Amino acid sequence: MTPEDADQAVVDAGEDALPGGLARVYPLGSRLNAAGRLEIAGCDTVELAREFGTPAYVYAEDDMRERARATMQAFAHRTDRFEVLYASKAFPCTAAMRVFAEAGLACDVASGGELHMALRGGFQPGRIYMHGNNKSEGELEGALAAGVGHIVIDSFDEIERLERLAAGRAQRVLLRVTPGIEPDTHAAIRTGQLDSKFGIPMEAVPRAIERCSQAGLELRGLHAHIGSQVYALDVYEALADVLVGLGDLPLLNLGGGFGIAYTREDRPPSAGEYAEAMLRGAPDDVIVLCEPGRSLVGNAGVSLYTVGTVKEIPGVRTYVSVDGGMSDNIRPMLYDAVYEADLAARFGDSTPCRIAGMHCESGDVLVREASLVDPRPGDVLAIPATGAYGHAMASNYNAVRRPPVIFCRDGDARVVVRRETLDDLTVRDL
Repeated sequence: MTPEDADQAVVDAGEDALPGGLARVYPLGSRLNAAGRLEIAGCDTVELAREFGTPAYVYAEDDMRERARATMQAFAHRTDRFEVLYASKAFPCTAAMRVFAEAGLACDVASGGELHMALRGGFQPGRIYMHGNNKSEGELEGALAAGVGHIVIDSFDEIERLERLAAGRAQRVLLRVTPGIEPDTHAAIRTGQLDSKFGIPMEAVPRAIERCSQAGLELRGLHAHIGSQVYALDVYEALADVLVGLGDLPLLNLGGGFGIAYTREDRPPSAGEYAEAMLRGAPDDVIVLCEPGRSLVGNAGVSLYTVGTVKEIPGVRTYVSVDGGMSDNIRPMLYDAVYEADLAARFGDSTPCRIAGMHCESGDVLVREASLVDPRPGDVLAIPATGAYGHAMASNYNAVRRPPVIFCRDGDARVVVRRETLDDLTVRDL
């Protein structure tokens, strides 16, 4: 397979299987079956809703595997000095961790809980990178005890804690740098600007390098993350230039932020284009690390809901209310995130409507501008591209139960995270 073939593998698979460019937002291989119903990984979504209930997070397992393979190949075709880390915050689920560990990825965790899940999911401790701008002593002790490969230091306070906790034990570390680069993305998901809670300011990096040496820590490289859902590739070359100028170290972690298609009009760069941009500014003798999360799981996941109420306000709009909302997908409320929505049994555009959640908030709106074919109570509604940060950010607002996670493959569906029960809601109460 040529590099160009590898870059296009994810984009091309399943193209034209759905109408109107929707193949870009749904999992690879999704299609309308003979009954005209949405099928994901060979599973009829109306039947999935009937069997497992709604709301539900549905994932095409092979989609995640293919995106991991394509990302690895995108770098491998250009260099043998790289490492791809799964940014587990996008979808912290042991079944997903297992998929990416088997695919040969390393793992990025940002809490003791994510570390626990990564180990349970099969990642070798030495291939785990521990992040976090305010790691507790307990989390650092847990990372040291587990034998985590690298701890990403975010402050001088953390250097002092590690010096004390490591007590002479060798521990490899990276320094997270605040590069002062602001990508063109939503302000809430920028992380590299000067005024940021993350990282060590550039002017303090030489002092931090010296302090790591004094603390007996093995400094292996520098790390920076500029934000999420980044389409403009020139920022990665600029970031590499900044980090290279700060020190001669063997590892260069340029973060993640690879964008995905949330709507049929979106055209994110390919994995190969991201790899090319990251490698362009890096010296040949360093190992380049990247941390994709959203791009590995976002389009692999679809949220299924059941329509409960269709309310027409004459001269204003039609509200289609579903049995989920901000408790299972907070992104539209946090980031003004825009999604598509389709009726699983009647694809097409007809009735302009707004997809509303069931929570006691006027702002609980999942899709502000949708177009559905004759929506009715009882219809199954699908919102694609919800595989990243839906399950991860889910809550129990209004005491709703968090949805199950269903993995689909070759026509078979299995529950990998069960739906919460009512008793789960009170199990911690004393």
